[in-house]
Amino acid sequence: MLIMSVPKEIITIGKALQKAGFEAYLVGGCVRDLILSEVEGRPHPPQDWDIATSARPEEIQRLFPESVYENTFGTVAVKTDSKDERLKIIEITTYRLEGRYSDARHPDEIKFAATIEEDLSRRDFTVNAMALKIQDAKFVTRDLVDPYGGQKDIKLKTIRAVGDPAKRFREDALRLLRAIRLSTELEFTIEPATLSALHTNALLLKKIASERVRDELIKIIASPRAALGIRILESTGLLRHVIPELTEAIGCKQNKHHIYDVFEHSIRSLDYTASKNYSLAIRLAALFHDIGKPRTKRGIGEDATFYSHEIVGARITQKILERLHFPRELADDIIHLVRYHMFNYAVGEVSPAGVRRLLARVGLEYIDPLIHLREADRIGSGVPKAVPYKLRHLLYMIDRVRRDPISPKMLKLNGTDLMSLLKITPSPRVGMILNALLEEVINNPKHNTKTTLSKRAKELNKLSDQELSTLMAESKKKQAAFEEAADEDIKTRHYVK
Repeated sequence: MLIMSVPKEIITIGKALQKAGFEAYLVGGCVRDLILSEVEGRPHPPQDWDIATSARPEEIQRLFPESVYENTFGTVAVKTDSKDERLKIIEITTYRLEGRYSDARHPDEIKFAATIEEDLSRRDFTVNAMALKIQDAKFVTRDLVDPYGGQKDIKLKTIRAVGDPAKRFREDALRLLRAIRLSTELEFTIEPATLSALHTNALLLKKIASERVRDELIKIIASPRAALGIRILESTGLLRHVIPELTEAIGCKQNKHHIYDVFEHSIRSLDYTASKNYSLAIRLAALFHDIGKPRTKRGIGEDATFYSHEIVGARITQKILERLHFPRELADDIIHLVRYHMFNYAVGEVSPAGVRRLLARVGLEYIDPLIHLREADRIGSGVPKAVPYKLRHLLYMIDRVRRDPISPKMLKLNGTDLMSLLKITPSPRVGMILNALLEEVINNPKHNTKTTLSKRAKELNKLSDQELSTLMAESKKKQAAFEEAADEDIKTRHYVK
């Protein structure tokens, strides 16, 4: 006997529809997740609760005044007073059939269906093509409408298209990605006919809006089996329509420090971040951190070089994320991590001031993500230790200096104070003096007092603009000593890798 619990908000809405003489069923992913919970004996909380009904949209709205109907798909959004975010809005959709899909994205027309079975016939995969009649908080097997064997496929852990897979994908090409996303999220296998149709219809993905592609990609990357998801994208030919730049890494052999090609290394790095449940930004940075290597490779064999691949990789990453319309803040974080993943640090050769400059360059808020990315980089290279001695020593040094001043805003004397003290107006001179003060404070944080900085500012103000400019140039030169080089001397650097 199949027993499942359903929220009271759903029961209330279902009962109201049935009392008015209409049918009401739970449909889609929530039914799948409830059944999966029973089959696996562990919770799979549904993210959405969707109801299908025989009522027409206008009839639904008459029953539920607190509702909105602003589409042509027969879906009415009903507001509830639930405190659960997932239940504040319940979507109720009239049974429907869909006509031809000329653009592989949207049906040319929507027709209302007479039965729940007809409604289920238009759905993508068998595990999503089931309906549960709304009765009480508990359901039994006889309340399940399952014309395509979805319950069986859940037990078999199989993703199978409803009917002809090619037809399903031609109707909505986003289903190509959804099949892979469901496979990675649920840890299901895609059955052979459906998998074959992914290959033969991969080109259709070009018709899908970038935002829809992005949303499915994010769900794949956020899943525990993200690495497998990328492998399936590549094996089915879909990757070249989602992240074509990543396919350049396939077969791109590395040097003596690596046992895998760039693509395999990137996938293994991603897999590590997923195993640690790291953030989406770190996962994507792990996937993209070496994406610049194929375009910067010089030479072959053990002595091949990839100078400045982190800079090139950051630019490539930016283009990918812009093309897929990623949110700006998230994109900036990923690009920054790719750009600075090659931070260098030699135990015994770098002073506390050098570590402060490292923090000033990469940003204190990025240190932990960069460390996690470095762990993934190492494990993805086939080494056994994620955190070697050098990295542990760096963390120790960072902990020592993390509260020290590393930016102008951390100085005890700000620009306004400086102009008042020196009786000067806003000008580049203010910035040059602040820069000189910061350089001295980075070298010795004890100088970061208003009294000491004020005294030193008066001395610096006696210098000409040219002399201050020279001081700034020297400061930049020191900073550059800790930047990643783009020339031959990179071979002599010591990396925490």
